[in-house]
Amino acid sequence: MPEQAKPAEPAANGREPFGVRLATAMAAQGPLCVGIDPHPALLTGWGLQDDAAGLRRFSLSVLEAVGPLAAAVKPQVALYERHGSAGIAVLEELLAEAAATGILSIADAKRGDIGSTMSAYADAWLRDGSALAADAVTLSPYLGFESLRPALDQAATQGRGVFVLALTSNPEGPSVQHVGGRDSVARRIVAAAAAENAGIAGPGSVGLVMGATVGSALTELGIELGTLNGPILAPGLGAQGATAADMRRTFGAAYPRVLGTSSRGILTAGPDLAALRQATQRTLDTLRA
Repeated sequence: MPEQAKPAEPAANGREPFGVRLATAMAAQGPLCVGIDPHPALLTGWGLQDDAAGLRRFSLSVLEAVGPLAAAVKPQVALYERHGSAGIAVLEELLAEAAATGILSIADAKRGDIGSTMSAYADAWLRDGSALAADAVTLSPYLGFESLRPALDQAATQGRGVFVLALTSNPEGPSVQHVGGRDSVARRIVAAAAAENAGIAGPGSVGLVMGATVGSALTELGIELGTLNGPILAPGLGAQGATAADMRRTFGAAYPRVLGTSSRGILTAGPDLAALRQATQRTLDTLRA
């Protein structure tokens, strides 16, 4: 008889695995992640200065407005880094506030490196006690999937998660991700992520980033998501043009595991918190329909 899959167990620190926590949040709140993307134009549109003070007000206001509604929030790390150490301090405060209020956070850092450098990234974003620790972090596998091992292991040990870039919606992505056709780079990344989640009865904590606007690429490349046993983070909902109906067509049977991500489509409703909540609720309603 084949070996039965084992339920996902809490980490040594007592934390439930990220995949389980995210599935619970998606079931309770709905399959929406709100990107916290403090672009200069958005700060200006909110009547804020493009500085650390404006960044802080923007970030904490978004968290207050959308946190009770969304399954997760996803701060875009680069837009904090551009403010130097003061911006990183705001990001640290945002992640700490999300953790204190029980809101799942995904640091959109897209880190990827080798050896001790990758270990340092894993310590920064996934280790208990780090000021930058998030519930999950986005990773780039293009130095080889196994180069991510320090982060994969750290996440598992700490009950946190990762989302690995697999099939992105930017126009440059296919020049790398589609190479190989039916044996594409993207397909190999999906298979490697599925292998990390294999043998777990509950949702695994190694997810994929797949753009909501990739259209027919999954079919064309022969990518099967049925064995992933993990979440799919799908940016591109709203301002980038994808709709919930597009996502259902794109992901098919895997749609229940898809966490749709909207940033500007919601954030442009600010700075009024009630308007932000209404925009979030409208997006949630389309995803649930």
